[in-house]
Amino acid sequence: MSHQQPISSSVQPSDIYGGDEVSALVLDPGYINTRAGYAGEEMPKQVLPSFYGHINGRDIFGDEYIVPKPGFEVRNYMNRDSVVEDWDAATRMWEHVLVKRLQPERSTPPSKNGLNISDDGDVPMEDNDGNNNEDAMDALEKPLAENPLLMTEAPWNSPKAREKAIEISMETWGVPAFWLSKTPVLAAFAAGKATALVIDVGGANTSVTAIHDGMVLKRSIQRSPVGGVWLSGQIRKMWDGSEPKVDVVPRFMIESKKPVEAGAPAEANLRKFNFDIHPSFRAYEEERVLTEFKESVVEVWRGPQRFTTPGTEDAVRSQPGRVFEMPDGSNQMWREQRFKVSEGMWDETAAYNSTDEEGRVTKAQTIPALIKAALEGVDVDLRPNILGNVVVTGSTSLLNGFNDRLNHELAQMYPGVKIKIHAAGLTTERRFGAWIGGSILASLGTFHQMWISRKEYDENGAGIVEKRCK
Repeated sequence: MSHQQPISSSVQPSDIYGGDEVSALVLDPGYINTRAGYAGEEMPKQVLPSFYGHINGRDIFGDEYIVPKPGFEVRNYMNRDSVVEDWDAATRMWEHVLVKRLQPERSTPPSKNGLNISDDGDVPMEDNDGNNNEDAMDALEKPLAENPLLMTEAPWNSPKAREKAIEISMETWGVPAFWLSKTPVLAAFAAGKATALVIDVGGANTSVTAIHDGMVLKRSIQRSPVGGVWLSGQIRKMWDGSEPKVDVVPRFMIESKKPVEAGAPAEANLRKFNFDIHPSFRAYEEERVLTEFKESVVEVWRGPQRFTTPGTEDAVRSQPGRVFEMPDGSNQMWREQRFKVSEGMWDETAAYNSTDEEGRVTKAQTIPALIKAALEGVDVDLRPNILGNVVVTGSTSLLNGFNDRLNHELAQMYPGVKIKIHAAGLTTERRFGAWIGGSILASLGTFHQMWISRKEYDENGAGIVEKRCK
């Protein structure tokens, strides 16, 4: 048997993007967080809030800088549909996370560092190909000239926004190669599936998408505003109507507090600020308290009978509840309310009535209705295979009891069909599903011929992304 000669490590592959040879970057922007890191790694290296500070005409990125200051406003570069609204801010935010936070410091090129001017002050003569040299130098000075970039997008992203993404990456950052992938496809890849029904319950919205052989089935795309932010609104409604009424006092306003009995009024000293706190900053800080409440108290009613069935609430009331302490020290036991608050996701009649349009939920926006509509947009022959691979992703899907309820609803809707739910046990995998899928995809050796190269972009323009990234 002949011995195979190992390939010499000194021989560099000629034109491979991705792979292990080149560190490809993966960027996954969302309404709540923007995630970035290197392909081939298990977790994003940087997770920044998509909310950023704006003060005196300057934008400030990173959670550690969101602190109370005069005239400090909190903004978001995305809208509630998970689509970029402010491209200037998005570019600055992405560059901040991809370059400042992920890249090592670069040394100044010799031509620009001021150390190479001759003693007599003469400027060195240019070679004939001076322009080419300059172009080469410019390419090197672009911040991401050595890193292919894989970016994620919502399945309903517009062609104009997709072209803008490749334009920024190629023109502003000088990436050598680019790819744009839809989040449900990547979430399916992270679960090891090429065909799946992806249920993504995120911060801004919930979407249900059918994937077949790594492609989104366009007619199946369904989305609804019933996500983490909507749930926060339901919690506010519950707090407003509870006895005693619960006031949300964010942590930054508390100077000191004393422990009090359950249900007793808070005994806390509030901080005094000699300037006005911007409402957007207050809302951002209140959302932190609501998120904590969601993580530790809120639960999904598992069934089998509906939560609205007479007698159910009384039965739950007799069971142990969960205590939650507000930042000001007031605390209370939550029993049946913690199930009721999330029930609107499944049954619109159980939702707290909302006066504003955003908070109101219709039957078509509930998770069972989204699943039904998504599957109706899929060929009948594909449905059993898709239902056998249900992938659950997104932070809000981490609510206690979510998967049990989903299983119960699917079994009721499709009796006799084999249903299998794939939901990662690790919270990080559920939160970063799309990023992890992108990391897997961009590091595959077989993917390197898929990238849109700089040459292709120069020849075809930004429209190439519509032709290639289906």
